[in-house]
Amino acid sequence: MDCVFCGIIEGGIPSNKVFENDRVVAFRDIQPAAPVHILIIPKKHIPTMNDVTSEDDALMAELFAAARQIAGELGIAESGYRLVNNVNGDGGQVVYHLHLHLLGGTKLKGLN
Repeated sequence: MDCVFCGIIEGGIPSNKVFENDRVVAFRDIQPAAPVHILIIPKKHIPTMNDVTSEDDALMAELFAAARQIAGELGIAESGYRLVNNVNGDGGQVVYHLHLHLLGGTKLKGLN
């Protein structure tokens, strides 16, 4: 398998981590779309949201809990932030390892 996020999880690809536990890791995006742009990923390789099963429910909850914690630690929880999950090509997914984009640090436009 040739997955850049799996390479980050395994430590073969460097990243600027902001969070890690046994099942989730989060790091700064190398092409940020906002002043704060964090990618939050499960350590389990799941290609897309379409591949999530009921066995992954607790893991999905952990992703959102990590997002809340990171937003608080980075000082954007009160001002606001956005969580985005792109699915497949038409949804804008580029890396096929499920991930959340945590975006903040500025007034975000659109998607009202």
